Amino acid sequence: MELTPAELTVLGLVIERPQHGYDLEQVIEQRGIRQWTDIGFSSIYYLLTKLEQRGLLHVPEAPAATKSRRVFHATTEGRAVAARNALAFVAEARPVPHPLLVGIANLSLLSAQQYAQALGKRLVQIEAQITAVQAVQAVLQAPQALLPLAAREVFSYSLSLMEAERQWLASRVQVPGDEQD
Repeated sequence: MELTPAELTVLGLVIERPQHGYDLEQVIEQRGIRQWTDIGFSSIYYLLTKLEQRGLLHVPEAPAATKSRRVFHATTEGRAVAARNALAFVAEARPVPHPLLVGIANLSLLSAQQYAQALGKRLVQIEAQITAVQAVQAVLQAPQALLPLAAREVFSYSLSLMEAERQWLASRVQVPGDEQD
């Protein structure tokens, strides 16, 4: 059974610790997970319900209270499916659609000045994202915060990608009229 990145993220967080939707929202916010995956606040309960319907999560002794109070636990099957999907996501190089590449593929629609301005604007945004991720990382790496290996690796990889993009953007912004590439 194949999971989407959002499904695997939510399932993985429940595997870390049984929790309800509001708890998940707090963890997603604290760890900056929205920097690298598309999980909106409104989609958390949808994903939990979907994973429960597929038998990957369950709610033992579900209370009659509202859905927000239902504490989700991973099933044995959920743990196995999550492990298989995590392994595949780590081991397999899959094409990732990137809107920047779509824009670059259509450079004939832009003037050199528009392209240079867009690159400069993106560079400023990437620098701000790097600063924001580093700030979250610093808070989460404080001595009193025990950051799981998975979270540390996500920060490390994300920052590496953003640093590489920043370097590429900085080199392109310096040569806005370069028609050779």
